[in-house]
Amino acid sequence: MERIFFNNIIFDFGGVICNIDISITEKAFVDLGIRQFDKEYSVTERDNFFGSFETEKITPDQFRETLKHYFSQPVTDHQIDNAWNALLQDIPASRIVLLRNLTQHYRLFLLSNTNEIHYTKYLKDLQDVYSVSGFEDIFEKAYFSHQIGLRKPFREVFDFVIGDSELIRSETLFIDDSIQHVEAAKKAGLLAYHLRDEEDITHLFSPEMQFLRPL
Repeated sequence: MERIFFNNIIFDFGGVICNIDISITEKAFVDLGIRQFDKEYSVTERDNFFGSFETEKITPDQFRETLKHYFSQPVTDHQIDNAWNALLQDIPASRIVLLRNLTQHYRLFLLSNTNEIHYTKYLKDLQDVYSVSGFEDIFEKAYFSHQIGLRKPFREVFDFVIGDSELIRSETLFIDDSIQHVEAAKKAGLLAYHLRDEEDITHLFSPEMQFLRPL
């Protein structure tokens, strides 16, 4: 297998570092009485809606108020937040240990499509469980779509991260569980690895994974 040589690693968050299960949020919304959201809201409109939330073009309050139109009964902001955050599962300790070890050999970055409601939840979880002040305790810099106004898979977000952190594209590895994002990173000139469902980042840097190598 061809070896990949790199000095910098950009990690995705959900599905790579933090375990997620979208079906739990879907069930939580159904239990609250959502009315066939998929059928009443076209794919294009949903993409625009969630994409706008992930780039802070709409606020959390606007997000909640829009969703309330699709429930068959009154729901509170707190109920919506709890259901929306239900997909966020644990951040395994083994992955935090790996990341801290990797900082001795690489420059580490985080690039996540997210939103303020999710960000607030998993930042608190990270602080409570691992006693860190924030993501900068683990990464050289963390880029969140709702903070920078850019999101994957668009080319601009990769160009922004590369320019902002002064990275060399050919020396930068991007790891994501979405093949769409991986292909976009490759088109932007980065090395990229698609993390499949059965894989864990802790396995990628084991002795058996000989094709992952620092420069």
